[in-house]
Amino acid sequence: MKYPFTAIRDEQIPRCRVALLQHVLDTYASETNKVISVWANFADSELDYRPHPSSTSVAGIMKHQLLSERRFFAEFLGVPEVAAEQVLPQRLSVEELNKRMLELASPRLGFMAERDEEWWRTVVPFFDTRRERIWIFWRRVLHTAHHRTQLTVYLRLLGKAVPATYGPTADVSWQGADPTTTVEAAGRSGKTTGD
Repeated sequence: MKYPFTAIRDEQIPRCRVALLQHVLDTYASETNKVISVWANFADSELDYRPHPSSTSVAGIMKHQLLSERRFFAEFLGVPEVAAEQVLPQRLSVEELNKRMLELASPRLGFMAERDEEWWRTVVPFFDTRRERIWIFWRRVLHTAHHRTQLTVYLRLLGKAVPATYGPTADVSWQGADPTTTVEAAGRSGKTTGD
């Protein structure tokens, strides 16, 4: 699958010291690209949009993404990060928020690439419990996907196109796309179990 825009290109992703963990760097770069591609579909005039009074605004979700990602990497993983008061852009616009997302994410790749397996497997504090760093990393990815999904719903509610992130959407498809929307597609394993 090729995306129309990629903030972190494949050749910009460093090689991981632990080859088995290269997927961690590849996934983090890919998730960052997906966040930026979703955010880019909003206009500055939509930053205050919220579908319900109890919902967080578009800008609120974007700011939370930047701030909470900084906290996960700094406090829980021990990655060198900018001071919390330097995380948000000076001017709140979609372009500046996207730029800041990329500026903060890029150095993390280099740091994580140099860590050895022991570092990733070390159990460290995580809120009120303790977890391995690799577990915390994957929790971060899930947290990011959760908030990105919120914003794709907001795009749909605003009547805007939803960009492809993990595959085709109602708005974006391509030759060879094969979404699993039928029992037949789900059954393409070659093997069945049962009596």
